[in-house]
Amino acid sequence: MKTITANGDNYFGRSGFPLLVGRSKTDSEPGDPPPHPHDLTEVKHRHDFSELVIVLKGQGIQWLNGNEFPINVGDIFLLQGHQRHYFHHRKSLEMINVMFDPEKLSLPENELRRMPGYCLLFMLEPAYRTEHQFASRLHLQPLQLAHVQALSDDIQRECDKKPDGFEVVSRAKLLVLISYLSRIYNQVDTTETQSLLRVSTVISALENNYAKAWKLEELAILSHMSANTLMSVFRKGTGKTPIEYLVRIRIQHAMELLRLTRLAITEIAFEVGFNDSNYFTRQFKRATGDTPSQFRAKQNKM
Repeated sequence: MKTITANGDNYFGRSGFPLLVGRSKTDSEPGDPPPHPHDLTEVKHRHDFSELVIVLKGQGIQWLNGNEFPINVGDIFLLQGHQRHYFHHRKSLEMINVMFDPEKLSLPENELRRMPGYCLLFMLEPAYRTEHQFASRLHLQPLQLAHVQALSDDIQRECDKKPDGFEVVSRAKLLVLISYLSRIYNQVDTTETQSLLRVSTVISALENNYAKAWKLEELAILSHMSANTLMSVFRKGTGKTPIEYLVRIRIQHAMELLRLTRLAITEIAFEVGFNDSNYFTRQFKRATGDTPSQFRAKQNKM
């Protein structure tokens, strides 16, 4: 089966708001409108945006990058951009598809990553889906699923009808949906989920207290893992070691201070957790291509 590439422009429009909610329904009636534009539910495809899948009814098989996982009512999972996927053997399967581009929506990633459940849903579970055979997925109970459906319906109405301020309202409701799911995920107690939750706790600790002089040994204790195991699991989920991840967080906050304040470079370095301004400058240039002074100068010209 050939893989089709579906770009965000086809769904949101070139200058459209990068958020869309649709439904995929197996047992549609003759004359029913398509679930959403360019529906590719049963066609192998990839796209350049994220898709949060909420299984409302029925069951089926998710094909993802050559692996297959059974899905059932109540399952919630993220399809990241550029992953090849489709669904088959659908039996009365009905899904909500929340499609969005997190970068173009300017979601507050740093704040979201302070919630361990968010790190699970959007970072770690997708990375470990094959290894865990989908056992660490989020699964909702009926009342929880009904609440999620109501939130998704609210977003869909805003995006479809486009009243004044729909961008603000729908973005805010998406954040409420994400936060609700993240809080539920925090309470899942399967063995696979708990192992990832320990790593999520480390990510959230770094996000919440990025100026602290963290040591790998401290983070290992926090995760209830050995230092080597934490390094391995953390790198697979984030692409970085815990210390590399911490440096990235600090650089992001330094960029914000350079844009919004007149603090001296050395003050900013200390503020975000670097105790050596020269080391801060080297890390900043490695991450951004500019020194802090060059970055600030370019921002002032905008």
